[in-house]
Amino acid sequence: MIEETLLEAGEKMDKAVEVAKEDFASVRTGRANPALYSKVIVEYYGTPTPLQQLASFAVPDARTILITPYDKTALRDIEKALSDSEVGANPSNDGNVIRVVIPELTQERRKEYVKIVKGKGEDAKVSIRSIRRKAKDSLDKLVKDGEAGEDEGSRAEKELDGITKAHVDAIDELLKRKEAELLEV
Repeated sequence: MIEETLLEAGEKMDKAVEVAKEDFASVRTGRANPALYSKVIVEYYGTPTPLQQLASFAVPDARTILITPYDKTALRDIEKALSDSEVGANPSNDGNVIRVVIPELTQERRKEYVKIVKGKGEDAKVSIRSIRRKAKDSLDKLVKDGEAGEDEGSRAEKELDGITKAHVDAIDELLKRKEAELLEV
């Protein structure tokens, strides 16, 4: 039972790290990257739909993204969703494709993005700590109910702390890399 609790907590923490990676990828660094639009939702025939399901992406150069809708009637809706997104680029369409030119990042904008990334990193750490708290409560309940001895419970708690520390360190490492990437001119 203890092993199951620790395994489940580790798996949930792995997912939290993956979500943090995806969140960090959605913050732009001055280079065109389709992941910038991974969280954009388009109102398509009254249904909120992820942009990836409505269009294909091409990156012809370092600062341009071409978005080709599968359905040309969705062109206006996609353009509106892109304009409303927090990426900070102005889309233009020629009737067939939407062209997004990523503007050069200013130092001030870079620092703003670093703050956003730090906030996302902190959210991920809070999520990991929450998973740890739930797992610790489960372990304490096992010891209290007599299903596990106190020695086993304290050993499992130390193991849980090690798992938690490893995942928090992984978030810190991702955060450090993304911050360096953002501040690189």
